[in-house]
Amino acid sequence: MPSFEEEQLARSSNCGSIIAGIDEAGRGPLAGPVLAAAVIFPPDYHPSWLAILDDSKKLSAKKRDLLYGYITSDPQLTYCIAQASVQEIDEINILQATYRAMERAVTGLATPPDYCLIDGRPVPNFIKPSKGIVKGDSKSYSIAAASILAKVERDRLLLIEAQNYPQYEFARHKGYGTKVHLEALQKHGPCPLHRLSFSPVQRALERDPSN
Repeated sequence: MPSFEEEQLARSSNCGSIIAGIDEAGRGPLAGPVLAAAVIFPPDYHPSWLAILDDSKKLSAKKRDLLYGYITSDPQLTYCIAQASVQEIDEINILQATYRAMERAVTGLATPPDYCLIDGRPVPNFIKPSKGIVKGDSKSYSIAAASILAKVERDRLLLIEAQNYPQYEFARHKGYGTKVHLEALQKHGPCPLHRLSFSPVQRALERDPSN
């Protein structure tokens, strides 16, 4: 389970008092933007709902929605959710687009952080002093909270897009390369939401007689 150990370590190591956790959602899907969130918890913050806060992938959709509400409605918390578009993903690749979304989330915070804890490997030349933590969303409360915001927000975006492009059933798979999605992609070809730089989409584009 996550804790505030990494946040406390950063403060005790003179990295500053304002520590932001950062995570992303949507690096793997074939469609949709990649989202990132940054969250700052104040020191000595221990609400009861921390007991259920964890890596978003380990939680049900119902618990994620509940935690999203707690995080976004608490005035003691500072957060920002940002994204990089499908066009940016295709132009600069998914990794660089993810870094761009993370930087936008940090610059969008009302209170600039002194230090950032980022899920995964270290991010080169990040805009703030930072530390990469592999599986950080299961170790740090700040990163876990960011994972919740990014995941829930992205899922909600894909639910909206599902209404615009019903033939792909985005509500079911949120853009990931499931059997249902791949079959729809083969039948209908890509839509504007698809990442053309991803090989399954490229193959569908080559087969689409309208292109």
